[in-house]
Amino acid sequence: MTKSRIFLLSMLIIGVLVRAHVVRADTGPKPTMEFTFTGESATITSGILYECEQSDCSDASPLKELGPQGFTCDASSCSALAYGFSQYHKLEIQFSDGQTRQSNIFETDAFDSKYKVTVRPDDMVVEAQFSLKAFSRVNLLLILCVCMLSIGGLVIGLIIFLVRRSKKN
Repeated sequence: MTKSRIFLLSMLIIGVLVRAHVVRADTGPKPTMEFTFTGESATITSGILYECEQSDCSDASPLKELGPQGFTCDASSCSALAYGFSQYHKLEIQFSDGQTRQSNIFETDAFDSKYKVTVRPDDMVVEAQFSLKAFSRVNLLLILCVCMLSIGGLVIGLIIFLVRRSKKN
């Protein structure tokens, strides 16, 4: 046997004997939703976040549990983390009073959305809450840089204007 055939045969045997390891990578932040409940005093026992593509939620399906993706609840709040949310949603929450209440259909508000859920005797109303968290540090830094450059440009323009005007006099 030639050296190249021996090398190829040994690589094939090593490849078969050494099992390939699956490499997993989790890149970047994922969108979240936080739900704060007010109204009725019953505590939350469990819940489901339905995802919908249709505005009437006729195609509703529960948010799938995939790795870090999922929907969890404690006694007074719920949260969701996903690789990506659908445009429309609906909540179904089971309470300690034995009742299961459904919410209105609501839209994804932002990358990190916050919602206030008003629990009523027979249903729930979900309302998006404005949050400054939507303006991340990177966005605020970018806005600050653009403002500083604009102000700097205006100041330099004013100086050039005043210098030229004084030379004419």
